[in-house]
Amino acid sequence: MGWVQYFYNEARDKASATGLSMPTFDEFWAKGYVEFKAPEEAKNFVKMKDFRDDPITNRLGTPSGKIEIFSKKIDKFGYDDCKGLVQFYEPAEYLGNAKKYKLNLITPHPKYRLHSQLNNTFLRDFEEVEGKESLWMNPIDAKARGIKNGDIVRIFNDRGEILGGVLVTEYVKPGVIRMQEGSWYNPNKKGLCLHGDVNVLIADIPSSKLACGNQATALVEIEKYTKEIPALDLFRQPKFKA
Repeated sequence: MGWVQYFYNEARDKASATGLSMPTFDEFWAKGYVEFKAPEEAKNFVKMKDFRDDPITNRLGTPSGKIEIFSKKIDKFGYDDCKGLVQFYEPAEYLGNAKKYKLNLITPHPKYRLHSQLNNTFLRDFEEVEGKESLWMNPIDAKARGIKNGDIVRIFNDRGEILGGVLVTEYVKPGVIRMQEGSWYNPNKKGLCLHGDVNVLIADIPSSKLACGNQATALVEIEKYTKEIPALDLFRQPKFKA
């Protein structure tokens, strides 16, 4: 509760510095929300109005000062995976070039945690299946593999393997599985992650030579896991000698 009050007061101080009035924390907490009424000028907001009114004086932050559909600067870099004109580049792995592995794993941000933060708290109980990171799977794909809701499965490709708990749902399309990133890594002696860390399966390559963003998808296969499942040990406190 102290943190909530601290963050609110920080925001209140910043708002006051810009001439925006906010109630005290106690007043806010009693009411439950803070209402900010939009001024009339905000209701009539026009995107990049200054630039549109006078593009010479109000140049944009691009090399030309204009909206650039084609970038001469980026084109001069000579990158084969990021040219001067926005265009489609075939991903290294997706259903369009799937051969050995037929399922496209997507890895969105978690709903209840911040990446891997808070994964060792009660928030795990909201989504995990039998102590494993949950995996959404379309009924068509599940039936084809003899998998049902609540099963523990092995998700694998040439990079590695992890365990996950299945939630059969039509919220993902056939050929696609959804598993959140951020689950803590807990490998056994053979490298099988018992908890469900998707990083094990994702290629360690940049999105392009220019952006160098992270890849967040991979092609995988899934099978029902029938072996004995060891207990997780990553959440246990280490023992210290006095």
